[in-house]
Amino acid sequence: MDNSICQVYEDEIQSLEEEIKLLAEKYEESQQESTFFSDEEILMSIKSFQREFQGQSKGHESPSDLKAQLESLETDLSFLMKFTGIQFTSHSKKTVEKTTNRTVRKHRLSGNCHSLSFQLEFQLLEMQNKETVSAVITDLSIIMESGEDSDVSKFVSSTEEHGNLLTFFRSLSSYAEWYEHRRCTFLHFK
Repeated sequence: MDNSICQVYEDEIQSLEEEIKLLAEKYEESQQESTFFSDEEILMSIKSFQREFQGQSKGHESPSDLKAQLESLETDLSFLMKFTGIQFTSHSKKTVEKTTNRTVRKHRLSGNCHSLSFQLEFQLLEMQNKETVSAVITDLSIIMESGEDSDVSKFVSSTEEHGNLLTFFRSLSSYAEWYEHRRCTFLHFK
């Protein structure tokens, strides 16, 4: 009788382990699908948004239309903050240099992603040639409360060197989510 009970428990344990493995795989797939978009897709979305915005801003619109647009934008922003976990708490922009085909603006951003706070400072160099506008990030400086985590420090240094904000925000969102999970797990065992 003891052997049969043990066998039932072992079968149940094996069944649960398989279920956990399947759920972990599904979770990984959903994370990869939701967080990785190609740079080309993002640029196409930005250009589409800019064209739409420029087309709408040329005409004079009624206050009710502007209010509806503002509410729509606030809804979109709220969705993005929930989706990525990134919330911006402050932003400032200052034009450093402006010529006919070149503009340099200095940006300062601060915010948090889940429970990690960050601050960014960078210059955005916009150059216009006939119909195209290109933008380059220079002088990127990132300050994060990463504690003593050397991997985060290395990542921040690499991002500052390459000036790739898209990679920074993608990685920050994923890292901060798992950082929060680890923190909650360790608090549970204390």
